[in-house]
Amino acid sequence: MTSRAAEQFAPAKINLTLRIGRKRPDGYHDLESLVVFADIGDTLRIAPGEALGLSVEGPTATDSGPPESNLVLKVARATQARIPGLQMGHFHLTKAVPVAAGLGGGSSDAAAALRLLARLNNLPTKDARLMDAARTTGADIPVCLDPSPRIMRGIGEVLSAPLRLPALHAVLVNPRIPVPTAQVFAALAKRRADAAPLAIDRDEASRLVEAGGNPAFDALVDALTSSSNDLEAPATELFPGIAEAIGALHATRRCRLARMSGSGATCFGLFATADDATEAAARLKREHSGWWVCATILGSAKTVAADVPSPLEGEGV
Repeated sequence: MTSRAAEQFAPAKINLTLRIGRKRPDGYHDLESLVVFADIGDTLRIAPGEALGLSVEGPTATDSGPPESNLVLKVARATQARIPGLQMGHFHLTKAVPVAAGLGGGSSDAAAALRLLARLNNLPTKDARLMDAARTTGADIPVCLDPSPRIMRGIGEVLSAPLRLPALHAVLVNPRIPVPTAQVFAALAKRRADAAPLAIDRDEASRLVEAGGNPAFDALVDALTSSSNDLEAPATELFPGIAEAIGALHATRRCRLARMSGSGATCFGLFATADDATEAAARLKREHSGWWVCATILGSAKTVAADVPSPLEGEGV
């Protein structure tokens, strides 16, 4: 076991696509989503040997709610219940991405906590007890445990192998609107009147990336354009500011695709080059000073800024 403080990066999660099936008897929805991770996110540290606890700071800390309701503590307690004698510590979270924003921030933070506990206790990150704690704490946590591009299915627990994708230069925009996920799903149900399919057919983007290889940027964008986020329409009806953000991204030079991520309100625009993305971000910051705007990179390269030495070093996940 290690006794020194350790740190993990918790990258923001982006849903490039999101298909939602009919509500299941257990209250969840089956889904299919092409998920990637950004090179921006939160940072989580642990001080080993101290009592289990959590302190939060950072630009978006005040929006993250009380520590006791944070997924970091919930997943730590779930892990502790499954592994007798687990060494714990005090977590310190630096929040940098917007909260309730469709970026999977809380889930990625919880996954970072699991990676830290794995390192602290000399456990492989593949340990079934860690994955079980992830699944029971939050549907998005399993895909964040090893933050690689993947297709997620089921309620989020069925994951493809890591995918090879081209680097995607992107701009993330959040109009600073907190979007309760339950409200968006309720609006989706009202629109559909239970007409959603029980099973979700693979869309063009899923077929392309699961065919193997590393698709060209243009081919991937074309496939994404023919796909969708099923929550975008009901979310924009409830929160028109999301549509404004998507329109603003579309209006920038050379934006190839603009879409909402997850249940919102963060939206992304894809660009062919880093210069195009940087130019677009600068324009959006000038024209919408109250929005959160960030140029970033999404894609197949690992975006986890790991502890040194990495807690995943040599383990494989």
